[in-house]
Amino acid sequence: MPGMMMQSQLTLTEVMRHAQANFADSEIVSITADNPQHRYTYSEAFERSAQLAHALQKLGAAPGDRIGTLAWNDYRHFELYYATSCSGLVCHTINPRLFPEQITYIVEHAEDRWLFIDPMFVPLLEALADRLGTVRGYVILTDSDHMPDTSLPDVHCYEELLALQPTRFDWPQLDESTAAALCYTSGTTGNPKGVLYSHRAMLLHTYGVLLPDVFALQSHDAVLPVVPMFHVNAWAIPYAVPVVGAKLVLPGPRMGCGETLTRLMQREKVTIAAGVPTVWLALLKYLRENDDTIASLDRVVVGGSACPWSIMEEFEQRHGVYTHHAWGMTEMSPLGTFNPRVAGSVPAGEARSLRLKQGRAAFGVEMRIVDEQGQSLPRDGVAYGALQVRGPWVCERYYRADESALTADGWFDTGDVATIDARGYLGITDRTKDVIKSGGEWISSIELENFAMTLDGVSEAAVIGIAHEKWAERPLLLVVPKPGADLDTGAILAAFGGQVAKWWIPDDCILVGELPHTATGKISKRDLREQLADYRWPAEADV
Repeated sequence: MPGMMMQSQLTLTEVMRHAQANFADSEIVSITADNPQHRYTYSEAFERSAQLAHALQKLGAAPGDRIGTLAWNDYRHFELYYATSCSGLVCHTINPRLFPEQITYIVEHAEDRWLFIDPMFVPLLEALADRLGTVRGYVILTDSDHMPDTSLPDVHCYEELLALQPTRFDWPQLDESTAAALCYTSGTTGNPKGVLYSHRAMLLHTYGVLLPDVFALQSHDAVLPVVPMFHVNAWAIPYAVPVVGAKLVLPGPRMGCGETLTRLMQREKVTIAAGVPTVWLALLKYLRENDDTIASLDRVVVGGSACPWSIMEEFEQRHGVYTHHAWGMTEMSPLGTFNPRVAGSVPAGEARSLRLKQGRAAFGVEMRIVDEQGQSLPRDGVAYGALQVRGPWVCERYYRADESALTADGWFDTGDVATIDARGYLGITDRTKDVIKSGGEWISSIELENFAMTLDGVSEAAVIGIAHEKWAERPLLLVVPKPGADLDTGAILAAFGGQVAKWWIPDDCILVGELPHTATGKISKRDLREQLADYRWPAEADV
């Protein structure tokens, strides 16, 4: 028997309408190359989204067309999110930090019709334009006073494009299965793969983000997404924040600058911020060196890679800021798990262990771990295996791929190796391609890195597996010292004694000036393995 409820479609257009009706005066504050302090309201933002939707129609954009963006976190990019998706177009956010060859591949594979680009990326696109056969033209995200000279064909100024367009648009009644956004994986193995998000998936994902034991956003919050809007929809923050009417604070091209983030947080009284560990390392370094504070900040969310305890500890002890671990991936829109605030009654040692895990599955996500034969493993926090997920915002197949991305019984294999304990807490131990198998047993590089980061004088650490004649592979530790720190590699290795199993202790430690990072801020272990392809173990290395 069918129920007797209205059959409203779950679309992002409803986010826009809800915010306009209930939070018209809430603010969006952002930094752009042409304005260091732009401020306006949700009402004004969505009026400009309507103007942009009209402009896109005049440019000939048709329903289903992919509209590419190479842009920072700012108000114009926010307008693009809604003008495209809500008019039946597909918002294709492109990571400008990728290699030019990857950007070319992504634009051509997506068949982008128009590219909206920050002025900073004009030289990049000029060098690629001859290879972008599907692109009809370019829109530069600035006003007429700041338009750069460019050789790009069919180029337009964003503000001139919006000028004189109506501030109301007849938004179409979209089916919830309509594609809303497109994002490509970073392509660490092979070409990047496109993940095509539907309106239904994105709206359900937004509900998941807003749950009390997840981001728990409220109207009085001021939210700063340092995670880029070109990376998995900035973890849905541009959708979730308007739903509750909170202030949205966008750092533009200065998202990696500790001083800029500090001033934004202080000026706008930011209460919650989200980003990868490297961003928080830069912020904490600035605060420490300048004896500064961020009094309004209550919580930070850390994803992208494992958050070292040293970051959590410094945030809490110096600034009274609680740090939440989260985990997800492009194929999951991206939310998978979130680690909520641990009760104060939990003993310190147990609380630390819990907080270093990636948290519990958000409602809407199912998880399991399986062995090499695909058999489910117990949720005891000890057994570890391949992590698989399923749910309404999990990728079923990649864009323009004929084959399903799922296992025979309907699960998505994440490529992570993990444990799940009896309370549902997920502990990522490694990526499948990064796990170290020594003497037939697995060693977690992430656990070794987390411990290394607790040592005095260590700024950053990475562990990779290196071929070993006797044990097949052994862990090698690479450490970036903090400025002025005088580290002894022998003392670093000795510190692991009693902290991890003896056979887990790395056989060697190398001090380096820096570690390579991917375009999304993660340590690139593929690059490390290439750089250390000729490494040979010290003669005495053994266990």
